[in-house]
Amino acid sequence: MSTSTAYIEGVGIWSERLPAWNTASRILRGEIAAPEEPAKRPSPDLLPANERRRAPDTVAIALAVGSEACAHAQRNPSTLPSVFASTHGDLAITDYMCDTLASTPGLISPTRFHNSVHNAAAGYWAIATGSTRPYTAISADRYSFGNGLLEALVQAQSDNETVLLVAYDIAAQGPLANVVKSTGRLGCALVLGCQPTSNTKHVMQWQLRESEEQGDSINSAKLARTENASLVAGNAMAPALPMLEAIARAPGNIVCAVGPKMGLELELAPMNEYSFRSVS
Repeated sequence: MSTSTAYIEGVGIWSERLPAWNTASRILRGEIAAPEEPAKRPSPDLLPANERRRAPDTVAIALAVGSEACAHAQRNPSTLPSVFASTHGDLAITDYMCDTLASTPGLISPTRFHNSVHNAAAGYWAIATGSTRPYTAISADRYSFGNGLLEALVQAQSDNETVLLVAYDIAAQGPLANVVKSTGRLGCALVLGCQPTSNTKHVMQWQLRESEEQGDSINSAKLARTENASLVAGNAMAPALPMLEAIARAPGNIVCAVGPKMGLELELAPMNEYSFRSVS
């Protein structure tokens, strides 16, 4: 398969132990230790005060990492098409909905019902930024990050645009925790361009390839270092961490699973060290 090139202009991240990219990138490079005290949930400052108070974790985290990535890229958030990826959506609200429907269905909160849809974070992003650009909301089980990344890369290349990718998941609650495996909270975002700009930080060559390995094996072939993986272990969006570490520690290579026998092969380097092979 042919090789394509994308340009990373900005990165955002939030978890209890990786609270922002400037700090997280140093942690992922091994320059500093992760903070022992868990970070407080970010405030979705893009939203009006009333909406901010009611925003669930998924929305707060998605808006925080999206805003951080756009700020690093010096991009106006309202101008970018976006891709939002989440394995399970808002599991806390899903648990609430199931419990209330089983016991007192007449007491369902309209606000929580409104926030239960999978594209809620994407919708809040569009409203908060005033964006009328298209957005895509993706869920692909344990391949959600890989498919979100693939969708953003394809959109950037095919539409000759700069695209925002936001990926996030939170912990399962109640009976769902017995069947849905996700703990903690993690969100990350990338601003991906199709052409280099003065704000380009990293260059990434990518290609989609088949593999005889199973999807989990593809993704774990070049895992993040053990001490970093433990910072988000258990979260459904943890497959994003090897990619983020590869950016922080570039140059380097990573394979990100997008299916049981399919992976995104990625080669990364800082912009000032760009010397990849010619695109075929």
